Amino acid sequence: MKIFLQNIAATRSLGIALGQSLSSGYIVLLEGDLGAGKTTLIQGIGEGLGITDAIVSPTFTLINEYTEGRIPLYHLDLYRLEPKEVVALNLETYWEGVDLIPGIVAIEWAERIPYQLDSYLRIRLTYGDEETRQAEITSFNCGIDQVIASIPI
Repeated sequence: MKIFLQNIAATRSLGIALGQSLSSGYIVLLEGDLGAGKTTLIQGIGEGLGITDAIVSPTFTLINEYTEGRIPLYHLDLYRLEPKEVVALNLETYWEGVDLIPGIVAIEWAERIPYQLDSYLRIRLTYGDEETRQAEITSFNCGIDQVIASIPI
């Protein structure tokens, strides 16, 4: 499914709708060039979950955990990593719920994951004219298609 996003506010609104719709256990893989809106979308997801802390991209810390919302949001940024470094992080602990409260895992620069996940929601953001963006949303084994189709953007 492709969604036209007229401006930054529309990108954030898409994230809010996702945050209000998704339940724990979802993995959201975000792809797109620098400045395409990945962090803005995750900020919207956090807002939709009721998270009031400022959500910033964890480019240097790699992982930010937000636990005060409806369900936790685990925000990962793989921009600075090589595939073998990604493997060493043992990211599966986030979606397997090992020693963590299950939540939504949102991963920026997900194309750097060198292995295939069992289920996920992939959102590829691309530039349009001026402030516009396009979100191409693909779900794989996560049963979210009807939720995506009902998002009012």
